[in-house]
Amino acid sequence: MDVKVYDLMIIGAGPAGLTAAVYAKRAGLDTVVFEKLAPGGQIANTHLLENYPGFPEGISGADFAEALRKQAVRFGAEIVSDEIISCDLSKRPFTIKAFGGEYKGKTVIIAGGAVPRKLGIEGESDFLGQGISFCATCDGMFFKGMDVAVIGGGDTAIGDAIYLSNLCRTVYVIHRRDELRAGKLIAEQARAKDNIVFLLSKVPEKFFGGFDFEGIVLRDVKTGKTEELAVQGCFEAVGNIPDTAYLEGIELDSNGYIAAGEDTRTSIEGVFAAGDIRTKSLRQVVTAAADGAVAATEAYEFIEKTKKC
Repeated sequence: MDVKVYDLMIIGAGPAGLTAAVYAKRAGLDTVVFEKLAPGGQIANTHLLENYPGFPEGISGADFAEALRKQAVRFGAEIVSDEIISCDLSKRPFTIKAFGGEYKGKTVIIAGGAVPRKLGIEGESDFLGQGISFCATCDGMFFKGMDVAVIGGGDTAIGDAIYLSNLCRTVYVIHRRDELRAGKLIAEQARAKDNIVFLLSKVPEKFFGGFDFEGIVLRDVKTGKTEELAVQGCFEAVGNIPDTAYLEGIELDSNGYIAAGEDTRTSIEGVFAAGDIRTKSLRQVVTAAADGAVAATEAYEFIEKTKKC
């Protein structure tokens, strides 16, 4: 039995993937979207999205994700709830193997995103979304006037600390090394803030609390001594893990993200990368949506070009 060949296969139903689906269907492309979890990606787990244009009062992540899904479906995109096992990008049509079957397409948009790296320590899973966050700009307002911690010493962590310092009473920066990894300028900006306290050479051992999140057990990496830090919120900024394990033959950058510029083109003709999974400086919902629009347009133009060859 012949396998149907779609015009476009989209991996990931987050803001990038679903925006791509909307643009692709409006361009007349036969489109299928794969998502192993619920549509919406990471944004579906955000309590309130306040920095996306057009929502003056904000919108819950779950509602935003559902609106994206409905819009893509209204235009006729097919959404398949399945996990991808492998992706053969060595020849066209491209082949995707999922647990539910095999799919083929003339073009592919990879929009699987990147997931925040977790610490994997005791108590973390108990307080995710209830005291522990991975996005200061998304959730910082919930901790206005409170004491919070930021875990990490890179540019993202220090940028988060500066942002939170304008909202919170005290911001503790916890970093396992003697010195920050962040750039000199942003580190100096953070040190100039009276309410940012640096706890260096310390690592989190455990998150604790009862019904509410109450704090962190810290261990001094030099002395081995532990202490409790009382905070009402914690923001983890120890990096992200791009979801590329199932991909072969595609060029990645030094951090494991797909090497693709603003045109979303990858090292393989007919394959595009959109959203957090690609090399970029800013990973936000609005930039993911923009990537999706660009990638779908690029896919349409690629199909039109190959028709003439």
